[in-house]
Amino acid sequence: MANANKQFLLFLGKKIRLERDKLNISQEGLGQKAKLHRTYIGMIERGEKNITISNLRKIAQALGVHVRDLIDF
Repeated sequence: MANANKQFLLFLGKKIRLERDKLNISQEGLGQKAKLHRTYIGMIERGEKNITISNLRKIAQALGVHVRDLIDF
């Protein structure tokens, strides 16, 4: 089960990075837009942090996408 959670976090992080790259903004820029620290954004993108739903919503809004777009692999 733990492996499935890690895989999910890795896929989510890759999707967030893909969307961020589409906007050509840095982790710091995304952090500022989402009101989250840039190191936290990096940890999420690397699958190191188990993100809360409220922070996922902040990131989705900052990226201009729906939460479902980030979790639909």
